[in-house]
Amino acid sequence: MTGTPLPLWAEIAIAALVLAGAAIALLGAWGLLRLPGFFERVHAPSIVATLGCWCVTGATLVYFSLQGHGLAVHAVLIALFVAITVPVTNIFLMRAALFRARRSGKDVPPSLSRAAAARERDS
Repeated sequence: MTGTPLPLWAEIAIAALVLAGAAIALLGAWGLLRLPGFFERVHAPSIVATLGCWCVTGATLVYFSLQGHGLAVHAVLIALFVAITVPVTNIFLMRAALFRARRSGKDVPPSLSRAAAARERDS
């Protein structure tokens, strides 16, 4: 760190981005607690985790770029990793839960492959 103070506009932008990321993460945590079923609960934090991560990444990018170390691309790489892995993990969790619910006989939508096969048999 060079120890030079940041301009006021940069401090305001960084603070706003970090607070927005924290507020979005809080909203996702609230959705996780309030929503009734697994499929609703898993959806809320996965959507806002990516958006909150991008807000904090923007703040990191502005802060470290203005400190004189050049463009802070490492933060963008972290955000890209989160943006790719969170939805994929969410899909796998929901597919596993849907498979488990079907196996236990709960009222969930049928498998698309089985529904297509049933339509072909009926026609």
